[in-house]
Amino acid sequence: MSVPPRAVQLNEANAFLKEHPEVLYVDLLIADMNGVVRGKRIERTSLHKVYEKGINLPASLFALDINGSTVESTGLGLDIGDADRICYPIPDTLCNEPWQKRPTAQLLMTMHEIEGEPFFADPREVLRQVVSKFDDMGLTICAAFELEFYLIDQENVNGRPQPPRSPISGKRPQSTQVYLIDDLDEYADCLQDILEGAKEQGIPADAIVKESAPAQFEVNLHHVPDALKACDYAVLLKRLIKNIAYDHEMDTTFMAKPYPGQAGNGLHVHISILDKDGHNIFTSEDPEQNAALRHAVGGVLETLPASMAFLCPNVNSYRRFGAQFYVPNAQSWGLDNRTVAVRVPTGSADAVRLEHRVAGADANPYLMMAAVLAGVHHGLTNKIEPGEPIEGNSYEQLEQSLPNNLRDALRELDDSEVLNKYIDPKYIDIFVACKESELEEFEHSISDLEYNWYLHTV
Repeated sequence: MSVPPRAVQLNEANAFLKEHPEVLYVDLLIADMNGVVRGKRIERTSLHKVYEKGINLPASLFALDINGSTVESTGLGLDIGDADRICYPIPDTLCNEPWQKRPTAQLLMTMHEIEGEPFFADPREVLRQVVSKFDDMGLTICAAFELEFYLIDQENVNGRPQPPRSPISGKRPQSTQVYLIDDLDEYADCLQDILEGAKEQGIPADAIVKESAPAQFEVNLHHVPDALKACDYAVLLKRLIKNIAYDHEMDTTFMAKPYPGQAGNGLHVHISILDKDGHNIFTSEDPEQNAALRHAVGGVLETLPASMAFLCPNVNSYRRFGAQFYVPNAQSWGLDNRTVAVRVPTGSADAVRLEHRVAGADANPYLMMAAVLAGVHHGLTNKIEPGEPIEGNSYEQLEQSLPNNLRDALRELDDSEVLNKYIDPKYIDIFVACKESELEEFEHSISDLEYNWYLHTV
């Protein structure tokens, strides 16, 4: 992948600055391993220089743990002198930040080697490498995310979250009524500003629905024929939601399981594949008889255990699983069945697709998509059959077969011959090193429950 022509990008910058003379600053954004957006803020007068020469950021940006500390065992920190790489703009991502009091724009970046080649440890590049395998086959990925989140109060109770008071009633919601329109009304101003802000930023968010827990909602993104762009939108949507909510004196969380006993936050992705003529290769009146669809599902299911560390990358991620919350814990698929890992919606024939339902909202969209598409490509090229689709409640028919903790998931990823063919083994080493570092710190901490149980009883 060569760096986009500077003249093309400078035209983009010139047009934007001319259209928005009020803009004072531009935030230069890049998503790290955890999907956390980092970067620099520049004055508008420096934007042309960014398009011409890029900006320098340390390679260790992609070796940060969830707290933003460099994990030295990755080899991207002191071992290389904490050296810089160069970051260039991603075309068509320059837009306004509607929540800012001082007019500010934002621009997504991606990291490259000083010589110009993409930097292997940028999660966006990890995904691009997988997508390139579909490019070689003349196929285009069409994808759309569904992102769940909680609105939470800005004040925690003993360090734990609580639902925010309704701006209308002044009460904290207790409802677990899924799809309840009245709950949308309770936070209507905030939710509407999210949709309007998404429109202003060119993010194709077309609906918000109430989910099955107090102040939990889901934003649906419209499908786009570009896997990288779909992930860009998901990353930017998270940032938009956080900042719009803060403007409304609320916080948000995409933590996989913020409340015991309530539903967790998921990140579902819908995927179809277009041939060189733009036709969906999954199109079928009878999806079970479509070989391409079956093989894609078969590959995803076969690689699912090894993909879990990318789909559920944190200790808390595994608390989300449970039959009552429609979070699948086995390698399963079915037609219009929300109890399985890979659901095939049964609508019109040309809209047949697969819906991957395992990942949590705490996943990095680029890495999640890379893992899912690796499974799809593996299935298509090896003609892997998925077995019979599950009818009815899969939880009553299948034993748990997916890793149920981060340590086992990391082992599965590290040992996977298939994923190591699609994702640079050097990157897998970095990812595993970061997550093992977090896991070690977690396991050496002492929880309140341990003190309650053991301090005076043993």
